[in-house]
Amino acid sequence: MTERFSDLKKVPREPAMRLLAAKRIKLATPLKAPANAPVETVLEELGAQQAWVCILRMLSAALPEREAVWWACLAARDICGDGPLTPSLKAAEAWVFEPNDANREKVQIAIDTADADDDTVLAATAALYAPGSLGIGDLAQMAAPPGAVAACAFGMNMTTLGSAADPMLQMQLIIDRAVSVARGGNGKVDKITEPPAPEPIAVEGDL
Repeated sequence: MTERFSDLKKVPREPAMRLLAAKRIKLATPLKAPANAPVETVLEELGAQQAWVCILRMLSAALPEREAVWWACLAARDICGDGPLTPSLKAAEAWVFEPNDANREKVQIAIDTADADDDTVLAATAALYAPGSLGIGDLAQMAAPPGAVAACAFGMNMTTLGSAADPMLQMQLIIDRAVSVARGGNGKVDKITEPPAPEPIAVEGDL
């Protein structure tokens, strides 16, 4: 047992399978853990199998909605790099800091006016759906799709892998960020978990 996924105080004290089912998320990696296993146990098993994408799916299901939006915002900042923050990201972050209808309306405006190639719109979409409905006003009476926030947060983080100089290091970073947020932190990581060493390539004639 490692300490990488311990002390996730923000994660609901429910079985991991229940959280996954509630958000319509399935893991591709078979598990030996019992159906009532907590999130930490499932994450440990997935980590032992180096099932990184499934770990991201589990974390996206386990994080509360507002925390998942912040995780997505951190990934969106990776996309922006040294350039200016996009309107989508600015609006999403403003909603995280003050989750009210006024900021949610700004999120909707940012989504409606976003450039077609703005990947950070996923962070804004997560913020829009986080309160549980499709928007404000009349849309507040219509429930958001189950797992919409988790899907947007997962997608936003996966998007960062395409532009990363070292995708495996980036994978460990976005996992570590989610763990930090799940522990009640701000997602900033001082030291990234060391990526696993690549498997040796078999050469014909090796014993």
